[in-house]
Amino acid sequence: MTRLNSVATAFAAAALLASSFVSADHHGGAHTSSITKIDSNEFGIDAKEIADINAQMQAAVDGGFIAGNILLVGNSEGVGVLETAGTQGPGQSTPMDEQTFFRIYSMTKPIVSVATMTLVEDGLLAISDPVSKYIPEFANMTVINEETGAITPAANEMTVQDLLTHESGLIYGIFDPESELGKMYFQAGSLRADITALTLAQNLAALPLRFEPGTKWNYSRSTDVLGAVIEVAAGKPLDALLNERIFAPLGMDETTFFVDVSKAARIAHPIHGEMADPTVVTPMLSGGGGLHSTTEDYVRFASMLLGGGEYNGTRILEADTATAMQQKFIGDSVDRSAYFYGSRGDWGLGFHLQPIPGADNEGPFNFGWQGVGGTVFIVDPTNDFFMLYMAQVRGGPAGAPMDLTKAQAAVYKAMLN
Repeated sequence: MTRLNSVATAFAAAALLASSFVSADHHGGAHTSSITKIDSNEFGIDAKEIADINAQMQAAVDGGFIAGNILLVGNSEGVGVLETAGTQGPGQSTPMDEQTFFRIYSMTKPIVSVATMTLVEDGLLAISDPVSKYIPEFANMTVINEETGAITPAANEMTVQDLLTHESGLIYGIFDPESELGKMYFQAGSLRADITALTLAQNLAALPLRFEPGTKWNYSRSTDVLGAVIEVAAGKPLDALLNERIFAPLGMDETTFFVDVSKAARIAHPIHGEMADPTVVTPMLSGGGGLHSTTEDYVRFASMLLGGGEYNGTRILEADTATAMQQKFIGDSVDRSAYFYGSRGDWGLGFHLQPIPGADNEGPFNFGWQGVGGTVFIVDPTNDFFMLYMAQVRGGPAGAPMDLTKAQAAVYKAMLN
């Protein structure tokens, strides 16, 4: 057994969840979780480190930031649940657990990126393909100089790879709504749910780009456009495509664009502000942020990534493809000045990369993503572990209910001792 086995397992012991993953379901019965538990009696970890993270999670609840949260750490042998604290929503008595539904927002992006690479493996598209091959409106794009307002023809054609790495020249619009380009995005329907992702992509194609594709990094609607691209390439809607290639094979039965109303009692809610109702069905299947999932489901996706594209005997990606997605795909000459939240590291094909402790910016890396609603995951193949944190809060990483960097550091400290 590796030292990391003891980390994940001791987290399970520290969770104060007794010795099993049997929990009351939300309809009065009993549910046995599908999460594989590592035997906590075989391992140990610094109790002070565990107590500190537990205290952070409970303090986030006691301080009125969130109603509840859950943190899991696992490896190739199974999962240790560190802690579940609080309830599913303000004024509720139902405890937060691994079957609670979360709006995972941008943690949709890695799923869509993996689906894209399965199409690449099957020869249905290539990452070097121009986006205009699938959405013709992206031919003959223009670029705006936001200082002068001048609009000129783009010299570079946007590719599928540019969408995967956020080098497309697109923007989000919500981060700079008062800019001229931000206003254009709003008018193009960037916040509308009553149009399809393909219609949104076609609308955005009529707008100028912020920069030449492949020359800068900018967090953007790239994965929404990518979702529309793979719909065209596969000839089926994004929900059906994701179910066929990822969810059904992995047993992710509760990862979906819309939560059935019969399961509404299991949806997490923020204490402050309103969030979209997951039970309301709309035409928009957002590849950049439309999915809802449970901890129990998403841990299967993280485990598949840790397994080099395979989970529980089911292969989603070839090992070489899974490894390639975790490597740097942004050239050294690319302008990185738009990195958000002071993020350190680099970008692979659909993943944010961070150097593991002791590594430089050439790696090795862990990789993962965050969701603006308070969710985050990382996978570290070098040290054989993943960490998954779920909460529901408005404000994203800048308003996260606990110091996830500190939690991650504690895991690494225990692992490397």
